[in-house]
Amino acid sequence: MKWVLLGIMVAATTVGEVLQAMGMRRHGEIHDFRPGAIGRAVTVLARNWHVVTSVVAMAVSFFAYLGLLTVSELSFAVPASAATYVFETVLAKYVLHEQVNWLRWAGASLVVCGVALVSL
Repeated sequence: MKWVLLGIMVAATTVGEVLQAMGMRRHGEIHDFRPGAIGRAVTVLARNWHVVTSVVAMAVSFFAYLGLLTVSELSFAVPASAATYVFETVLAKYVLHEQVNWLRWAGASLVVCGVALVSL
């Protein structure tokens, strides 16, 4: 059961964060932080399907994480959840078309090694 919950959490977090990045790129940078401007930004973002879907995905991730904590130790759950970094790096490269240099690939590779060590 812990592997199913971990898979759900990793997938939902990865999808949620990529969609969040897509939605915020579509919206643009927020410069005005006065209460009225923040209210308008929230209204606009609530109509952005990327942002709304990312919030739903992150909620699924949160509840899967809570479930994971009920069936495994924290010392497993936290490091194993770092697998999202690898998937997010791949999706950043191929879906968001970001430039990912060799240092970031090396870092993602080290994360894979760490997740493998912890999952044993």
